[in-house]
Amino acid sequence: MRRSRGPVEPGSIVDERSLTAVSGDQVAVPDPERLIHLQFRRFAGCPVCNLHLRSVVRRHREIEAAGVREVVVFHSPTEELAPHTTDLPFAVVADPARRLYAEFGVERSPRALLSPRAWGPIVRAVLSGARNVVRGREHLPSTSPHGGRLGLPADFLIAPDGRVLAAKYGEHVYDQWSVDELLELGALTGTRTIGRTAEGERQVVSDE
Repeated sequence: MRRSRGPVEPGSIVDERSLTAVSGDQVAVPDPERLIHLQFRRFAGCPVCNLHLRSVVRRHREIEAAGVREVVVFHSPTEELAPHTTDLPFAVVADPARRLYAEFGVERSPRALLSPRAWGPIVRAVLSGARNVVRGREHLPSTSPHGGRLGLPADFLIAPDGRVLAAKYGEHVYDQWSVDELLELGALTGTRTIGRTAEGERQVVSDE
């Protein structure tokens, strides 16, 4: 497995950069006017990723109204991602060299698929994905996806000044913030930095 630089903690500062989305648009991270929800997914067409992203699509207007911009990163190349992103209303970034994954400490592990907590979502995702492929709403993933199938998800909420307000490293393939959790964090982090205890509970770790 590729070695990472370690986890990014709440309160860390993200360097300014411009990411190129699959659409060709430039995406500023951090965004000078909005919170950024930077989420790391897996490979193009990943059924479990699609299951989660459909929930984000359904509530995208609500997310935007809360002042949050979605930026989603995959470890697939642009040419593999493009057919899967045409209907997504947010920026999708290809990172086949996993540079962003390394910078943010997002790892790969067999527990992505082997955790019993992942099995239910995997079954739902495969069944739902199969229906959507038959209906022409989704495309099948590659039989040998770039970067493999053992990626773990991660979520970061980044303020306009580059501060990481909240972070979550998934322990299995479907362990990410729900839309409700994202909106709650966005409402909580006006002037505060939110962290997590060892048990996974949110806590305020600093106030301005």
